[in-house]
Parts: sequence; C-alpha cells; structure tokens
Amino acid sequence: MVRPRQSASPMTVRSSFNPDPARVLAAVLDASSAATFSIDLTGHIRSWNAAAARLLGYAPEIICGTHVTTFARSGDFTNLADQARRMATAATGDTQLVAADGRVIRAALTIAPIDDAKGAVIGFLGLARSNEDRLQSELSMQIADARWRALIDAAVDGMIVIDARGSIEAFNPAAERLFGYRGSDVLGQNVRMLMPSPDRERHDQYIARYLETGQQKIIGIGRDVTAVHRDGTCFPVHLAVGEMRVAGEPHFVGIIHDLSARAKLEERVREQASLARLGEMAAVLAHEVKNPLAAVRGAIQVLGKRYSADARDAEVVKEILARLDGLNALVQDLLLFARVPNPRPLPIELRQILAATTELLTEDPLFANVRIQIRGDAPAVAVDPNLLKIAFQNILLNAAQALQGQGPIEVAISGDSTMQVVSIADRGPGIPPEVRERLFQPFFTTKARGTGLGLATVRRLVQAHGGEVSVDNPSHGGTVVTIVLPVTQQPVAPSSGQTA
Repeated sequence: MVRPRQSASPMTVRSSFNPDPARVLAAVLDASSAATFSIDLTGHIRSWNAAAARLLGYAPEIICGTHVTTFARSGDFTNLADQARRMATAATGDTQLVAADGRVIRAALTIAPIDDAKGAVIGFLGLARSNEDRLQSELSMQIADARWRALIDAAVDGMIVIDARGSIEAFNPAAERLFGYRGSDVLGQNVRMLMPSPDRERHDQYIARYLETGQQKIIGIGRDVTAVHRDGTCFPVHLAVGEMRVAGEPHFVGIIHDLSARAKLEERVREQASLARLGEMAAVLAHEVKNPLAAVRGAIQVLGKRYSADARDAEVVKEILARLDGLNALVQDLLLFARVPNPRPLPIELRQILAATTELLTEDPLFANVRIQIRGDAPAVAVDPNLLKIAFQNILLNAAQALQGQGPIEVAISGDSTMQVVSIADRGPGIPPEVRERLFQPFFTTKARGTGLGLATVRRLVQAHGGEVSVDNPSHGGTVVTIVLPVTQQPVAPSSGQTA
C-alpha cells in the first residue's frame, strides 16, 4: 500500500535565501534615494551610498575615512548628534553641505544613533536630502503669489475673491475705495454685505443653485447690478464673475466696475435732450406769448389812464398789470434758463460784481432789515458780469427769504491762480436733505409762488463759465451756497437748448 506523500511543515522547509545582514543593509543603503552615510564616534565617515555620491560628488573611496566636516558644518552635525544621542531617536535640521566642486547645497540633515548589542551608541547614521527643489518650488509659488497680488492691487476696478460659502477671501485696494471698507474689515465676511435687498437675502441661494446645476446666470457673462457703500448709499456697477478651482474647491473672482460716472453722463444726456425740447418751447413762447403780452400791457395802461387815481377800477388795472408783469417775468426766466446767452468775459473782480448786486437789492423792501456782509478778495477773473449778477441776485434773494427779511447774509470770497470761490451763507432754517437733492431740478420749488427756475438758472449760468455750484447745510445751521469758478479755463459757451 502506497501512502500519500505528506507535505513538509513550513517550519521545516529549508530555503536557499540566507543573505549576509551586512550585505542586505548595504543593498538598502545603495538603493535609497537619500544621501546616506555612517559616522563613527570620532566623526569619521565609514560608509557612503550612491545617492550621497550623486548629491555631493564625492566617490566612496575618497570620502570614507575623512572627517564629516569635509562636507558638513561641524556645529550643525554636533548639535544634531548630541540631540539624537540624548533623545535616543533621530534628529533633523536644515543645514548647508559643501559639494566636491565647492558648491553649497541647502539640505535637510537627519542624524540617528547606531547602537551595539548592549545598547551603547557606537556611531551615527546620516541622511541628507537637498532642499533646492523644495525651496525653488516655494520661491516659484512666492513669485506667482507676488505677481498675482501686484496685479490685483494695481487693478483699477474692484476685485473680490470669495469661496463657495460666499466668504470674502481677497479684497483689493480698488474695492476698498469703491465700497469704503478696509480689506481687514470684510475678510471672512459674507459678500452679501455689499448688496442691497433682495439680492442680499438671495445670494447664498444663487451660489447653491449654481453649484448644484452648473447653470450660469452671471458667471462669464457680466451684468449691471447695484452695490451698497459702507455708508448705506447704493451705486450702479458692472459685475463680471469668473470661477477657479483650488484643491478641487470652487472659488469665484468678481470684477466690479463703477458705473456712477456713466449714470451721471446718461442723466446729463437726458437733461440735455429735455433742455433742447424746452429751448424749442421757449422760442415758441417768445414769439407767441411775449410779444402779445407786451401789446396787452400797453392797452391796459392806456385804459388805466382814463380812471382817476382813487377810482376802484384803477386798482383793478394795477392788479392786471402786476399779473402781466409776473407772466412776462416767467417767460423771461424760461428763456434765460433754456437758452443761456454766450458769456462775454471781461477781466473784473468778483467783489465788484457782488457789491453792484448788493446795491441793486437794497432797493427791494425784502432787504430792508437784511445785512449783506462781504469779506475776502481775489484777483480779477475773466467772467461775464451781467450773467453772474443774475446768479448772485437769485442766491441772495433765496437767502433773504430764508431769513424772512431779518438777519445777516455773509459773503466770502477767496481764490488762487487756478480757481476762485464765492460762498453765500445765511442763518435760516436750512434745507432738508430730500429737498436739497432736488434743488437744481427745473420747476421744483418749495415756495407758494415761484417758478422753480431760480437755482436751476444759477447752475446753468455758472456752468456756462466752466464752474460748479453746490448747496450745503453746515453743522451750526443755515445754508451755504458755494460757487467755484476756474481761473485758467476759458468760459464755455453753451449751445442753444443745451447745458453748458
């Protein structure tokens, strides 16, 4: 009977693989990508692998037997060796190694203790890896980051970077100027703080919907939207959004261009178009109304001469003439506003124009108890004195009405070689903000009887000289109207029916 052959037990299997441990260690060291070497307690090199030869250029037969200071800093090696011996573990630090050709190589050096069978330290194992690739990579990243930062910081438009949650990660200087926030104020905040309602409440939903569906509503397209300044005011902007991926996570870059100047220009164009139509209407009025008014007034005057001064009908004639004069003044104001005459500049001091205007107004009963105080002076400037008299007269009349005919009006003149400034201040009740915003709109008035063309005409006359006019309420009360006239700029002659 033949018995089946039994397999040998694993414990009894003999193998022909029985390498010398020293040779195994040598093979491991030679295969290592790290420069590896051993050092005895005196600091002399006992082994040197192929990676060390490639890194530093020393052949094993040349370097072995020499002191470690041949290629390493004595202080760095000693410190790491002492630390490894004391902690009974490997110690690592950055150092500089000297190659065979004299090159200095920045490297990470690790020193580990080598023990004998009794646990006593008999030497050290060293591993060195060049930091050049890592440092070059870090330098490249720093350069790229610096270039990116320089580009962002130098951008004229506002640039904002947010993550997928809407948190602000970058906020460039242009965005700071645009919104009134410092970058440190908004970093980490949700970008919806820069939006008005209802976009503020819906923005997180916009992002979530895009990440879920990939449907682009604004990314890569751009859109005109409304933004909110730090002080709460809204202003128009054009928003363009791009997407980028960082470590697989979506981030969004918003480029914001302020459209306030364009909106003002569009408003100015609309105003010019309206004024052009108004100019045409004024021309019709001048022909169809003004001349007949003059004829009617003459006829009424003839009829009025038939009545004695104390007759009742004489009072009716006076009232009719007063109403006709008011209507004629309205036509005159409309013509002046719609078609500002071309300025005829003469070299004259603004103080002289103001003094002449003040003297003229003293004959008005409204100014009986009003004191006009003029202070300051400025050199002569090329302006049309007749047009500026009309402007100053309108402003002074408004100031006297605000004072209800009682109190001072302070006029200050100042200037230099580029501009001259006239400010006219009263101590009246001031002007509410909602009214101040509409002061220069044609036909807007808060008076029971008024055309609403006074300040609108003032602005037209000042702009015809290349200047600007503004109205403010100082903290101490009252109203200040400021006119700024350029000195070097030639007066601008407005075309018919257009603003200057």
